[in-house]
Amino acid sequence: MFIDEAVIKVRGGRGGNGRVAFFANRKGVSGGNGGRGGDVYAESNTNIFDLKPFTEIAEYVGENGQAGGSNKRLGSNGKDLVLKMPIGTTIIDLKTFQETTLIKNNQKAFLCYGGKGGLGNAAFKSPTNRTPKNAEPGENGTERNFRLVLRLIADYGLIGLPNAGKSSLLNVLTAANVKTADYPFTTLEPNLGVFNDKIIADVPGLIEGAATGRGLGIKFLKHIEKVRLLLHCISSESETIEKDYKTVISELSNYSKSLLDKQSIILLTKTDLISSAESNKKINILKKLNADVIPVSIYDKNSLIILKKSLGK
Repeated sequence: MFIDEAVIKVRGGRGGNGRVAFFANRKGVSGGNGGRGGDVYAESNTNIFDLKPFTEIAEYVGENGQAGGSNKRLGSNGKDLVLKMPIGTTIIDLKTFQETTLIKNNQKAFLCYGGKGGLGNAAFKSPTNRTPKNAEPGENGTERNFRLVLRLIADYGLIGLPNAGKSSLLNVLTAANVKTADYPFTTLEPNLGVFNDKIIADVPGLIEGAATGRGLGIKFLKHIEKVRLLLHCISSESETIEKDYKTVISELSNYSKSLLDKQSIILLTKTDLISSAESNKKINILKKLNADVIPVSIYDKNSLIILKKSLGK
């Protein structure tokens, strides 16, 4: 299952305790300081695709610092903890609502400080106190709660009503192997494929009311926010192609009007199922809604060549 949201607790490692110790024959104090606790970071990684791991573990803690030793030996610092996340993850602090988005590979974001190590008794030696017998405990690391929201970063987004042919197109344009069938909501989660080093996202079908929670659309509309070009698929089998187009556009607008500013192409799909005359009629209707209309069928090599050339531009 594709997981695109999670809530986690993050805590820096605890600092190591300072040590109370003395040199042999009690000729002076020798307790060393404790090590610092490990910090916690997030880092984007191209090999991570969703947030499922963060639903399985709710709390992440940096390594604790080691206690100080005798002979003024310092305790080792705790290792930093680095949480690997997908590119496109937005990290939201649930207290301050500050947001950080990982937009490129190996981008690192700081999450929590580790605690300071405690001072050993050697640090408290003074002219008036030559043999202090006290040391400090290590401090706790900072603790924060975060919501993680993944917004897929893709170059092209296939959108449209259920059964508009999006998954089939993804399969022929890329090496994806998405399940397809002739019933609504075959696609239950976004699917990705690569075409000419560009990422294509097949976004699950929208229906009227998606922006207010109906169907699957509201779960995945956020993934369209990062897409550069929308490929709006409309099935040639439909007798209400203008209504189909306006339904999807309305849902995009209701979710975020900024989505309407994205460049888009209408793909009249499954054109092998209708006559040339009927196809031309529907193309003319659609061109009144969007100047860029491409008729396409997964069984028509010429139409696929035209589509690929358009995407190449």
